[in-house]
This record gives sequence, C-alpha cells and structure tokens, in this order.
Amino acid sequence: MPLLFSYGTLQDEQVQRSLFGRTLVGRKDYLLGYEQALARVEDADFTRTSGKTHHAILRPAHSEAAQVEGMAFKVTDAELERTDKYEPVEYKRVVARLASGRQAWVYVDAQIGSEPE
Repeated sequence: MPLLFSYGTLQDEQVQRSLFGRTLVGRKDYLLGYEQALARVEDADFTRTSGKTHHAILRPAHSEAAQVEGMAFKVTDAELERTDKYEPVEYKRVVARLASGRQAWVYVDAQIGSEPE
C-alpha cells in the first residue's frame, strides 16, 4: 500500500472522510530536504472548501538538515488518484524520503524540480 505524506489539509479527518470516505491510518514522520512556505491558491473551489487563499507548500530546502513534520498515511492507488484531483495546480506529486527511511508520495510546489537541492 503506498504512503502519502501530508503536512496540510489532508491531515484533517473531515477532509479525509469527504475525499476518501474514511479516516486514514498513519503515523507521524518527517520529510527530509524540504521547507514549508505559503502559496496563494487560485482554485476557487479549493479555497472555498478550506476557507483560506494561502496554503502550506513545500520547496527544496537550502539546508540538508531541513525537515517538515507531518503524517505518513497508508492509501490505495485509487485514493492517490482522488488526491491528485483534489490538489490544486500549484502542487505536484513526487516521491520523497522520510526520516523513518520510508519513501512516500508528497505534494510539493509545482514550479520546482522533483528533488531537494
């Protein structure tokens, strides 16, 4: 079962139930090599649902010691496809390494490369 690392709205149980029809099973972990920033989201439906115009987004960090706290959730391939449709165009899905040694899908800034610097 794939892992999905969430540092934002996908950690919210209400969002999970709405998107997947269930509460996700996961555990706390850290994403290595990235840092969090805020990005303006232009998708009106997404911002109406969240109630915010700016959301957390990940970009490669300038420090190798950088890490972002979040949750690594077990999801199905079908749930990953639903998540791709849920996330606005400002985000893209990439594979990244977690502090636990596992790899997980994560949504990062669509304007950057897929690997941390």
